[in-house]
Amino acid sequence: MRGVSGVRGLVGSDLTPAVIARYARAFGVLCGTHGRVVVLGRDSRASGKEYAAAAAAALQALGMDVVSCGIVPTPTVQLAVEHHRAAGGIVITASHNPIEWNALKFIGEDGLFLDRDRARQLFALADGPPAPDHPPRGTLVEDTTAIARHVDGVLRVPYVDGAAVRARQLTVALDCVRGVGGAIMPLLLDRLGCRIIGMDLETDGQFPREPEPIPANLGALSQLVRSSGADLGMAVDPDGDRLALVDETGGPIGEDYTLAFAVRTVLERRVGPVVVNLSTSLVVDDAAKPFGAMVVRVPVGEAHVARGLRERGAVVGGEGNGGVMLPSFHLGRDAPLAAALVLDLVARSGRSVSGLVAGQPRYVIVKAKMKYANRLDEIYQQLESALDAPGVDRQDGLRFAWSGRWLHVRPSGTEPVIRLIAEAPDARDAQELIERARATLDGRS
Repeated sequence: MRGVSGVRGLVGSDLTPAVIARYARAFGVLCGTHGRVVVLGRDSRASGKEYAAAAAAALQALGMDVVSCGIVPTPTVQLAVEHHRAAGGIVITASHNPIEWNALKFIGEDGLFLDRDRARQLFALADGPPAPDHPPRGTLVEDTTAIARHVDGVLRVPYVDGAAVRARQLTVALDCVRGVGGAIMPLLLDRLGCRIIGMDLETDGQFPREPEPIPANLGALSQLVRSSGADLGMAVDPDGDRLALVDETGGPIGEDYTLAFAVRTVLERRVGPVVVNLSTSLVVDDAAKPFGAMVVRVPVGEAHVARGLRERGAVVGGEGNGGVMLPSFHLGRDAPLAAALVLDLVARSGRSVSGLVAGQPRYVIVKAKMKYANRLDEIYQQLESALDAPGVDRQDGLRFAWSGRWLHVRPSGTEPVIRLIAEAPDARDAQELIERARATLDGRS
């Protein structure tokens, strides 16, 4: 399976060292016009070591010099590409996918994931005859300071008041699901003066639960918060670009609040545009409203948000899955950065996480999917006629907006279904929007 998010597959069947080498070689050809250096990093999955070796060998055979960061978060690799002024970077990670998966993510010379056009060029190169070896063979060196540089960078962010956080002496229950978060989050939290109550901090890739940090998967972290009396809980996804929060009562508050808290932290110091994707919760709008900041929505996908941030001159943004992006730092989702911004808000406000949530309107998001037989343009016409919303966004499928509620209908990038996502003040209202769309598409309206 391949797209703008890279190439992913099942370990040992879809994805083998030979497949990894083919795509790595194609990437070397694609980015070779920008230089000879490629940064390589991986998450903690067991297959990662073999796959990293295959990718490095393929790049070296083309005469490319490889800088290997080892087991590091995805945003650490993005930052390393910028630090080394590299021609690009490859991250071997399947992010939040189950343990049997792995994947390649490709980063351009600007530290951003490839856009759709460059991804197509990459896939065309991979599908064609392999490029010949290009002696002399490239070098392989290790970058052992990439994580330290990342932590230093986060602590230099002007929106993080390290002294205020350290003075609060917060206790954080930390769940890294045995992914790369265990290699960076304890270092960051320790430097911010936090007491850490950890679980699954080992970086061996043996995920003890479903790895995506959604509320349904955070039961053990919730229990740890309650039993330890922690001020909050933090859960990081396997490649370290998403952060989810649990409040001091042990209640998972939803990933959208990570972004909402970060937006508030930044806007308290500098007011400017905020860029999020079309499926991000209204809690972000509520966080921006007191500052008079404009919230701009762009198509779903980190690459779209990154380019939207750059084009709009935005001060902060991200995706509602717990992915926070700060353009003044770098244009990538970054869980350590998100953690520091959240801790800054908690420390300076003097409030608990549940208190910060209670101070804002609450919403419920409901998600569904359904197969479709008609062409998408016909489906969209049916929905526009039936739903009659005052606001319709056509950038990525259709997003219908009413006061305090919205419905997003978009095609899946991985299966022949359309995804239905609705948000409203309560679950019944959100489900009603989903059912109205279903009824229209089923011909029952």
